Amino acid sequence: MPLGNPATPIGIATINSTVTTPFTLHVIPRDQHTISRKDISPNALRVLYRLRESGFGAYLVGGAVRDLLVDGRPKDFDVATDATPEQVKQLFRNCRLIGRRFRLAHVVFGREIIEVATFRANSDDGSGDREVENGMLVRDNVYGNIEDDAVRRDFTCNALYYAIEDFSVRDYTGGFEDVLARRMRLIGDPEQRYREDPVRMLRAVRLAAKLDFQIDGPTAEPLPRLANLLSEAAPARLFEEVLKLFLSGHGVASFEGLERYGLLAVLFPESAAALKSNRTGALRRILIEGLRNTDERVANEDPVSPAFLFALLLWPAFCRALIGLQKQGMAPEEAQRRAADRVTLHQLTTIALPRRFSLPMQEIWLLQSRFGSRQRKRVIRTLSHPRFRAAFDFLLLRQVASSEHQDDIAFWREAQLQNGQGLESGPDSVLAEEGQEGDVPRRRRRRRRSGGSATTTTAGE
Repeated sequence: MPLGNPATPIGIATINSTVTTPFTLHVIPRDQHTISRKDISPNALRVLYRLRESGFGAYLVGGAVRDLLVDGRPKDFDVATDATPEQVKQLFRNCRLIGRRFRLAHVVFGREIIEVATFRANSDDGSGDREVENGMLVRDNVYGNIEDDAVRRDFTCNALYYAIEDFSVRDYTGGFEDVLARRMRLIGDPEQRYREDPVRMLRAVRLAAKLDFQIDGPTAEPLPRLANLLSEAAPARLFEEVLKLFLSGHGVASFEGLERYGLLAVLFPESAAALKSNRTGALRRILIEGLRNTDERVANEDPVSPAFLFALLLWPAFCRALIGLQKQGMAPEEAQRRAADRVTLHQLTTIALPRRFSLPMQEIWLLQSRFGSRQRKRVIRTLSHPRFRAAFDFLLLRQVASSEHQDDIAFWREAQLQNGQGLESGPDSVLAEEGQEGDVPRRRRRRRRSGGSATTTTAGE
């Protein structure tokens, strides 16, 4: 698709006061792109028109423009403007201002929020509204113009602006051509941009997986070298990024991208080590199958629990820790508890996994050993456990690595069909008596001895 007008040199922008990046404006007219107003949120259009009517510049920006160009359906619609957050608030009664690192205006329409950001500059104006610590940008509220705003964005595909006044797309960084070529490319010097915000490395992998884009060579090259910078990111922020990576419907592709560029070993060091040492590949097969199932659930709009996701991602680490403790002679049940606690504690140094997820995660692991039990009371207790269903689903995943779980799966499927009823007696019961775990129980019957006394025996004796 040809660009609408010839390349028009505009000027030079400065990124982080050290790197100068020339930018050129391309205007792609309405008849040369696929974006239509009917695909844009009516509330986003209201915000765009109100800002424009009030004399401000207003553009649909970022992921929404990118997704519309690749025939996607954006989840969010963001707006960029030259109005300050305070000016936006004056225009919309349903507006609230948020953020310290990035001051933003949220215009609220029921459940939908239209995020409005003021154009940001790339250099510090000395006002104190821009802070950099150890090369990382920790605060950025210095405002600029649209050209400044474009080159400070991370990837070219996110630096596209849809203008409401003429329905054109404004491109300052070559992002339009990159979208058509399905290419992820950083704006500016890749190494410097990653050092400025290491989480951009995860965003590169996630967006490439989501959009089925290829990461540009210079953008991909520093990833393995700089992967350890992720350890400097806030654990709470990494938790949110992991959820985006694996609960957005492209978990398998995201996992493979993390592996390919050396990022998995930083996010999940113990799991990565376990996967590397597992020669049969069984642990990886479980993980990939679980992520594939998760992608299907997201596609079907079924709920997915973060606890189950982390139980899956950290299962290799749990298995490795458990084997190590058992080799030391620790009793099985104690080894399981210790392994679960150890893996969770070590992972928290990188990713802030909340207790409301870490505790159910551990329960899913610890229930796996109960599936070999046939003792009546234990079976009933296991069926009534609040994490039984998730743990059973996890057991189903494990059969992709080994057929030894088939008998357990068949038994617990039948137990669920009985719904706990009829488990304590009956000619077809497969539950063992206490002390006979794994045996098929035999029916009891009573027979009278001479003298009228009664004793209990078992059939077949």
